[in-house]
Amino acid sequence: MDLRKIKKLIDLLEESNLAEIEIKEGEESVRLARTPKGSIVAAAPMMHAAPAPAPVMPMQGPTEAASGGAPKPATDLPAGHVVRAPMVGTFYASPSPDKPAFVTVGQTVKAGDTLAIIEAMKMFNPIEADVSGTVLKVMAENGQPIEFDQPLFVIG
Repeated sequence: MDLRKIKKLIDLLEESNLAEIEIKEGEESVRLARTPKGSIVAAAPMMHAAPAPAPVMPMQGPTEAASGGAPKPATDLPAGHVVRAPMVGTFYASPSPDKPAFVTVGQTVKAGDTLAIIEAMKMFNPIEADVSGTVLKVMAENGQPIEFDQPLFVIG
């Protein structure tokens, strides 16, 4: 499906009172829906030739699917400020495999210091400390897939 057509559909959705538009052309389809805040979410074109694979378990998140079970409960957090993942992606503790980790347990950090990187859609996003203090615990492992709002660090 042509990108210009999709942009025209977005404009049509914005100008109308419609909450959702779905267009099918042959085996391709595009569905646009408004979110409660009034922004638009565009689904990627889908091919309908093959049936979708069955989920492993209902309501299973990416970390659960990758690890084969539920993520660790966050009840073992020490007292302190918890820095949580702002997005889904892959956690990296260092800028490259041959470099040391940005922070280690016991290290003092200032607000704005880089704690780690999350790779999402080939973009490397720095995760910065939002408070000053000492790193009490690192909750994620290098190269581990993480979920939105997952605890990453505890700063005391």
